[in-house]
Amino acid sequence: MNKNYYAILMAGGVGSRFWPVSTADFPKQFHDMLGSGDTLIQKTFSRLSKLIPVENILILTNEKYNSIVLEQLPLVKQEQVLLEPAMRNTAPCILYASLKIQKQNPNAVMVVAPSDHWIEDETTFVQNLQQCFDFCSSENALMTLGIQPTFPNTGFGYIEYDKTSVNPIKKVSQFREKPDYETAKLFLKSGNFLWNGGIFIWSVKAITAAFEQFQPQMNALFLKGLESYNTFNEKSFIDENYVNAENVSIDYAVMEKAKNVYVLPATFDWNDLGTWGSLHEKLDKDENNNAVVNATVLLNNSSSNIISTSKDKLVIIDGLEDYIIVDKDNVLLIYPKSKEQEIKGIVSQLK
Repeated sequence: MNKNYYAILMAGGVGSRFWPVSTADFPKQFHDMLGSGDTLIQKTFSRLSKLIPVENILILTNEKYNSIVLEQLPLVKQEQVLLEPAMRNTAPCILYASLKIQKQNPNAVMVVAPSDHWIEDETTFVQNLQQCFDFCSSENALMTLGIQPTFPNTGFGYIEYDKTSVNPIKKVSQFREKPDYETAKLFLKSGNFLWNGGIFIWSVKAITAAFEQFQPQMNALFLKGLESYNTFNEKSFIDENYVNAENVSIDYAVMEKAKNVYVLPATFDWNDLGTWGSLHEKLDKDENNNAVVNATVLLNNSSSNIISTSKDKLVIIDGLEDYIIVDKDNVLLIYPKSKEQEIKGIVSQLK
């Protein structure tokens, strides 16, 4: 294990599109969404620990999930869990974690990874990550792992890279917003567009320099606490000052502004598990394309549904196609898969 390798595991999201299983009190990263025996955060932690020392994996999460993190990741010590007192998107928490790591090890190279993605081919993932670490150890580079698109998805941002490059690691031309369907088809046809999976790799020197250049106000805010990082006083500084950080993603804050951005087209399979539909893709299906989690089912004239209940609950369905059927505690959700992006809005209405 290379003692200069670090990981920032992002585990603060609510995952409201997976309601009613994923809730604000117990979001999707802490659930065994695929019935594999491990929760999503446990799978991600295990995957990263194949390359990165366990003690160098930091968990970024909301303070209300602290006890869940420590329970699900028994190898993690409290000082590895960075607690956000307020939700401020990805840029502030990445800067906070990066300054902590820099103070501990100025030679660090790190990966920033979401805790709720599904990657089956972990050997290839580790190989791809090693390529990125090797590159960032010697270059002043901000890197991302781009995902090979398999269809014209309108739910992801895209990364456009220099198609003339013959190197495995490509210079990024620009980041593109979530496209409409026709634009997404053009992206796929052109052959030099990747999905932005939100996995970033860089040296601590490169990312702190980028924040200093592109986010001077945010950088100054967190530098005020440098003396307290990795000490007893860190929590009180963060509790008092974190809320003053701008609510902005790392993409907007840094990646879209920087010129030293590179991408490695990933060669492992990947699913962001962002919606019930994406979960349906990953689960085993019956001959009519129905996917079932835990339930015992009797299905007639029904196809392409996903059914999730408590273990051994009997579910009888006739005449449904392309539906999400979820029974969780005191909530029963029966909703068209075609409208799954609207589930997040329903959660907001219920509040």
